[in-house]
Amino acid sequence: MPAFSYEALDAAGAPQRGVLQADTPRGARTALRERGLVPLAVEPVTDATPGGGLAPRRRALSTGQLALFARQLATLAAAGLPLEESLAALSEQDAEPRTRAIVAQLRARVMEGRSLAAALGEFPDSFDAVFRASVAAGESSGRLDHALSRLADDAEARESLARSLWMALAYPLLLTAVATAVAGGLLVYVVPQVVSVFQNLRQELPWATRALIAMAGAVRDYGMVALFCVALAAIFGRLALRRDAVRATRDRWLLRVPLAGRLVRAADTARAARTLATLAASGVPVLEAMNLAAATVRNLPMQSALKRAAARVREGGGFARALAESGYFPPVALRLIASGEKSGRLGAMLEQAARAQQREVEGLLGALVAVLGPAVILAVGALVLFIVLAILLPIFELNQLVQ
Repeated sequence: MPAFSYEALDAAGAPQRGVLQADTPRGARTALRERGLVPLAVEPVTDATPGGGLAPRRRALSTGQLALFARQLATLAAAGLPLEESLAALSEQDAEPRTRAIVAQLRARVMEGRSLAAALGEFPDSFDAVFRASVAAGESSGRLDHALSRLADDAEARESLARSLWMALAYPLLLTAVATAVAGGLLVYVVPQVVSVFQNLRQELPWATRALIAMAGAVRDYGMVALFCVALAAIFGRLALRRDAVRATRDRWLLRVPLAGRLVRAADTARAARTLATLAASGVPVLEAMNLAAATVRNLPMQSALKRAAARVREGGGFARALAESGYFPPVALRLIASGEKSGRLGAMLEQAARAQQREVEGLLGALVAVLGPAVILAVGALVLFIVLAILLPIFELNQLVQ
């Protein structure tokens, strides 16, 4: 059954927008009148529905929206509602229009006889291979609610980690931007007007004042050129990082940087361990779960190491030992995985490893903020002190000459 986006007026004259399902646009208008709404516009939901911003295949769901969708659907499935009724309930909620449009199309595909995993496959930008594989395993095992609940937990954990990262870096970045703007304003507009007085005296200026004048001249004459070069370098850098060889070199270098390397290792290990635990709990075969988990790892050397470990497991080797050979994964996570293999509780130990690595990421981010904030403040203070001294030193010398 097709889905239609609509704009209508309620009894009070207030505009209403949403998505509903009907056989034809005429049927959609009839359904709106039965709800007491006056239809203004009814359009079929497609990849490029105009006016409503409903482009579910081109605008992916955010991690938070994905977590909410999985959590709500898991709750309805656990309550015993049929899948079609659960999707209908979600599509009628007062949610974000893009989510309602996607859910309405999912319900239409399910009513056509497709499985939920197959319907999710039409929205690869919103539902990745891990999500679809977990749903397919849950449908085949009859534990869809459990699989969706695990996927919601995974999405919420990723959202929490991303939020922690943003909150940790927001203050240092904002402070750096403000300090750069203030320093640039001082060097371009304030310093030239002040030091021009001393230049007219035709006396030898202190080295700090001469350096400040040179800095101000360089910023004034070459500032825009420098900004253009930085922007150009950023664009070429992004283009170069599309090549796997360049990305692998960059990622391998990042792993060698003391603090950044620990952060990357912990974050990617947490992501891979949580994905493996989710897939294993959903009933996905181990080898398929390993390959899917490798695709979620962003660091290319670690991704390759995880794929090699999957090949070793296929040959009968141990998972933890294969990961240890690369030297990329934290020892704590390897010990937990090894104990899970020996005890037959690999899924539980993977969850423990994911939680341990996420705690390490949060601790490292806290340490990073504790270092970056004062460091930026000290740098700004040192710059301001230099500017003040460069201006005051000629004044002191002028007073000595007058005396």
